[in-house]
Amino acid sequence: MMTAERLEALAALCRTFRRDVLTAIYEAQSGHPGGSLSVCEILTALYFEHLRVYPQDPAREDQDRLVLCKGHAAPMLYRVLAERGYFPVSEFMTTLRRLDSRMQGHPSIHTPGVDMPSGPLGIGMGAAQGMAMGMKLKGLDQRAYAVLGDGELNEGAVWETAMSAPKSGLHNLIAIVDRNNVQLDGTVEEIMPTEPLADKWRAFGWNVLECDGHDLMDLDRALTAAKAEQDKPSVILARTVKGKGVSFMEGKNTWHGKVLSREDYEAAMEELGGEAQ
Repeated sequence: MMTAERLEALAALCRTFRRDVLTAIYEAQSGHPGGSLSVCEILTALYFEHLRVYPQDPAREDQDRLVLCKGHAAPMLYRVLAERGYFPVSEFMTTLRRLDSRMQGHPSIHTPGVDMPSGPLGIGMGAAQGMAMGMKLKGLDQRAYAVLGDGELNEGAVWETAMSAPKSGLHNLIAIVDRNNVQLDGTVEEIMPTEPLADKWRAFGWNVLECDGHDLMDLDRALTAAKAEQDKPSVILARTVKGKGVSFMEGKNTWHGKVLSREDYEAAMEELGGEAQ
């Protein structure tokens, strides 16, 4: 369990990550703020508490792998990877979505720390399953993680993986659903209802856990429990808020990929306790 000091240190990182991500998106005048903000604590808990990775040697085989299936949240992934030491923070802040940049709009295999390019929703889950199966066949003590959006669960390919992964006993596969209840065109329930979501995953044979996706302690609990499972794959349904931390973005599908105006940016920075650049 995280100490109070560790919890505060990670919470402070999350506040920095939110400010930096919005600054980079504003400077680029392109990007996806809503889903980046909702996945902040999930990626922070993974990369700073649970993933076994080697930023100075990302080609090493004996490490965990992560697929950001909801690839539009790449800005938050990049900021977390930079803090973890894969590349300079300044590179992210100044080159996001620029021509010839390693910080492309969606994760690219050319970016240090990215294990799988993603963008088309639905493909990442199967890739993570393949990674987990390869690890198991090689007898490696590793895990594959897949971070999905809940709108992405409308994709049938996700459920093909949900059906097949338990058959192979992939206890080393952990999926985390960023359950912010909002997708590009509206709420998940308006576009394509997914409830009862937990029951559906259980029916496919998964170990189902639920948590507050913005509570680092609760995320730590759920991830620890998922790693302890020895018989079946696990899925964590992490309850989140799209646009978390900026009141006028929270829960709004319009902020899925909206460009920030100067007024928007300054207001967001004020709420997040930072200064507009």
